[in-house]
Amino acid sequence: MVALWCLLGLAVLGSASWWVAAREMGDATYYLKRQALWLIASWGLLYLGLRINLRRWLRLAAPALLIGMVLIALTLVIGSTVNGASRWLVIGPIQIQPTELIKPFLVLQGASLFSHWNRIAADQKLIWLGVFAVTLGLILKQPNLSTASLCGILLWLMALGSGLPLWAMLGSAGTGLAVAIGSISINDYQRVRVTSFLNPWTDAQGDGYQLVQSLLAIGSGGLWGEGFGLSTQKLQYLPIQSTDFIFAVFAEEFGYVGSVVLLLFLLLFGFVGLRVALSCRSNQQRLVALGCTTLLVGQSILNIAVASGAMPTTGLPLPMISYGGNSLLSSLLTAGLLLRCSLEGAGLEPGHPRRQQRQRAGRESVSIG
Repeated sequence: MVALWCLLGLAVLGSASWWVAAREMGDATYYLKRQALWLIASWGLLYLGLRINLRRWLRLAAPALLIGMVLIALTLVIGSTVNGASRWLVIGPIQIQPTELIKPFLVLQGASLFSHWNRIAADQKLIWLGVFAVTLGLILKQPNLSTASLCGILLWLMALGSGLPLWAMLGSAGTGLAVAIGSISINDYQRVRVTSFLNPWTDAQGDGYQLVQSLLAIGSGGLWGEGFGLSTQKLQYLPIQSTDFIFAVFAEEFGYVGSVVLLLFLLLFGFVGLRVALSCRSNQQRLVALGCTTLLVGQSILNIAVASGAMPTTGLPLPMISYGGNSLLSSLLTAGLLLRCSLEGAGLEPGHPRRQQRQRAGRESVSIG
């Protein structure tokens, strides 16, 4: 399913980006070739996630999260600013987006903390809750309300899945909502995005332009779509058509039927991910699987909701489909961790007694035959 998701992503990106790539870069396949290179590197990360024992990943989570927090802080000082947001660190020809790379380690550290919540000392709980809060605060400061909200919801759902008291969950949800409202009140651009999505047609050439063009693309797809590669809105009418609003291009080319198939695929992926979580033998494995599934499927649903006007415009990419190396690395490492949870839950990892027993039984049946 992950491989199919990636192949679909390459095809959709190739269609969504060729016009802009040809005009701006002089090469219609510019973005597609770069994405393919990043995809190869990302599958290397998936392989590592699949091969390395989950306990090692959990031990790596704490220092990786702290390093990621420092990198996010550096974006506020020496980061590259694009569209008013400082989210990137430029190192030579490579742009690093720490808020994307930190997501799988946020899942791992959340699982490590919440799975042993009743056995961890109070000071350790406060330290890591403080680290989470500072990390989310730094992401908000960039400003990046969408990623901060996604990470906050992710941690909240993992805590809920671990069985934390309901009063604590309700209190943290109220605090997060208050912070989000405060951020929207302080930042003018966030407030404009929230108000413009309610009725983008009132300012179709200004603040509502992006959403209006996205809705026109989705509506133009009709039942069966215009056909692969035949979107007209991507011809410099729809902004950010290769990243945040790539679903609008997909919907225009594949129509209502294609969009429903994509949603059913996400539903099936979420179902399989939850089955993996239920099959895990330890709380840590279960929470990692839950977090990875929530991150991949939840971010996809949020991206589609934004493109279709069900949510205010945000800057979340569509995992494994939107253009961007950082998003690919993060998504495929997350998928690799989910696959690792599946292997360990089924007892199929190398060295596991259940796998050795199956191998011995196979050899014995061969010798008897």
